[in-house]
Order: sequence, then structure tokens, then C-alpha cells
Amino acid sequence: TRKRMLEAAAAGLVGLLFAQIIGLVWQHPRPFMVGIGRTLIPHAADSSFPSDHLTLLWSVAFSLLMHPRLRRAGTVLALLGVPMAWARIYLGVHFPLDMAGAAIVAGLSAWLCARQQRWLGGPIFHYANAVYRRLFGPLIRRGWVSP
Repeated sequence: TRKRMLEAAAAGLVGLLFAQIIGLVWQHPRPFMVGIGRTLIPHAADSSFPSDHLTLLWSVAFSLLMHPRLRRAGTVLALLGVPMAWARIYLGVHFPLDMAGAAIVAGLSAWLCARQQRWLGGPIFHYANAVYRRLFGPLIRRGWVSP
């Protein structure tokens, strides 16, 4: 399970990296920047495509959905993304296409990380496990955290 969690975290980071690169390369205005609708929350006037919020959530969700034992958690996270997407559109900070782009980027990042088991399951996992043991070992020994 820890290897799969590391894979999901990597998918989230890769998804956000892709989203940032896309936003830098292709500037797409937000609805309030072109005078469409009403903005209900203040937001930076940066590129809207794809949605960073949804990319992160769905990258992790799609990564978990790829593994039978973790499909329930992946399904819950994926379903939580639906109201998140609707809320970002309703608040006036995204277009529906931004959410579709987030789904594509998230699926791509989850797929890429699933294919990198040689790295994620090997050296990166061992390093992350060593960091985990160093950080949480004292708390586990005291019974404050369960392993």
C-alpha cells in the first residue's frame, strides 16, 4: 500500500507540474478576465487551463483507481472531484473545458507514474521509507501514531 501511495503522490506532483507548464505555455483567460458571468471569489488573473485543484485531486484518484485494492478510495476521491469542478465553474474562476483538461492531464500523469515502477517501487520507495521511519519512528514507538 505504501508503494501505491507513493505512486499516487507522484502522480499528483507530476499532474501539477504538467498543469503549470501548460498554463505557462498556453495562456487561457479565466471567465472574469473576459467579462463572462460573475466572480464570487477573488482569484489571480492567471491562466485557467487546466484547473490545478482538480488536476491534483484526480491525479491521485486515477492513480488509486489503477490498483484493485485501492479502487474504493480512488472512486471516493474521483467522485469528490465532481462537486469541486462544478464549484470552480460556478464561482466564476474556470470554464468547463478547464475541468476536461484537468481530467486529461490527471489521467496522463497517473498512467505515466504507474509505468515507472522501476523507479517508484525501487530507489525512490526505499528513500521515502527511510525518511518515513526517521520522521515517524519516535512517534510510533511512543504509540502516538500507528504504523
